[in-house]
Amino acid sequence: MLQQTAADGEQDPGAPGAPASGGSAPSGTTPPQPAVLTPSALLPPAQAAPPPAQFTAEVRARLAELEERSRQHDDDHRPDNTKDGYAADWKQWSVFCALLELPVTAITPGSLTAFVEWLWHQPGWKSGTMMAPSTIDRRLSGVVVTGRTRYRLALDKTVAARARRVLKAKVRELHKTPEVRGRGPAPALMVEHLRQAVTAAPENLLGLRNRAIATLQFALTAREHEIAFLRLRDLTPHENGMIVDLRVSKTHPRKPKVKYGQRPSTCPVRTVRAWLKEAGLDGDDVDPGGFLFRRLHPRWHTVSEAGLTPETIGDVITRLGEWGELDFRPTGHSPRRGGADSSRRAGNDRKVIAGNGGWVPGSAVMEGYFETGEGWEENAMNGVL
Repeated sequence: MLQQTAADGEQDPGAPGAPASGGSAPSGTTPPQPAVLTPSALLPPAQAAPPPAQFTAEVRARLAELEERSRQHDDDHRPDNTKDGYAADWKQWSVFCALLELPVTAITPGSLTAFVEWLWHQPGWKSGTMMAPSTIDRRLSGVVVTGRTRYRLALDKTVAARARRVLKAKVRELHKTPEVRGRGPAPALMVEHLRQAVTAAPENLLGLRNRAIATLQFALTAREHEIAFLRLRDLTPHENGMIVDLRVSKTHPRKPKVKYGQRPSTCPVRTVRAWLKEAGLDGDDVDPGGFLFRRLHPRWHTVSEAGLTPETIGDVITRLGEWGELDFRPTGHSPRRGGADSSRRAGNDRKVIAGNGGWVPGSAVMEGYFETGEGWEENAMNGVL
């Protein structure tokens, strides 16, 4: 145990400058202060770690191996559609670099701007059209991300800024012409469209499954893959409805709460439970790890063990639109867009809507969904004309 005599405010009588026993400090001098013991006074100084430049060859090789494993692990857990998109982006970049006799690692503001100019004159997804601006913008992102991850290029975060400014200028000029590029955003499947579509669905197992998919996706404002990969174990019953565990998500896994709907036809809780019962998936002997929504035999509608792909979820929504004879063609993203805007129109808080759909608060994408519907309640011409 440390002896801290000085810490008690006492001084060794034999120490130099100590007052005589029973006396006081000489006039004009400062009384001795208690000594303070700090950790640095008690512990030996730590041995400094060597800087990275002094690592041994063996350590550098081990770190390089860990870095490669980390990169591969990150790539393995990236969604397949994202990886496919980046691969397509890099393929186009490789063709462009070959034409200009540039190495693919020559990712600079100038080369990316030239890339935009070249892509602007490339064919689009549909015969007779040219590449959409949104596709060109994504190509830029794919090239920069691949350069950083696969080739470990230290690219500045503004490396594509000039190319994007050029692209925006081209879009402004495009709007002055009759030319149309791209398919545009998915049309919103609003709640009134949902009601029209689900009430027109056939009264069989196929119709019931498709109604359950549409109403649940709408209520969750979910992406197609979030619905496709749902398992039976991901549903937790609750007295007010059910809690859905969206484990597989492009950005934000979450557990939204789905309430009973005001109308039985569009109530996701009642419709999903009806599907589970009619499909024989509500028994205690059913594997909870099985898919919530299953493939059906094309003729007999028998339920298989296989789940649905995200693309099939989109086909289900499109077919519902056909059944309901909607005046537009809904796609797999339509319930997500329409569910968010219908919720805003009903007066729900934007933060609540964002949390339900996995958007960050104030998301530009989510706010873009509201642009068409907003501006009518609070209009500059209210009471004027």
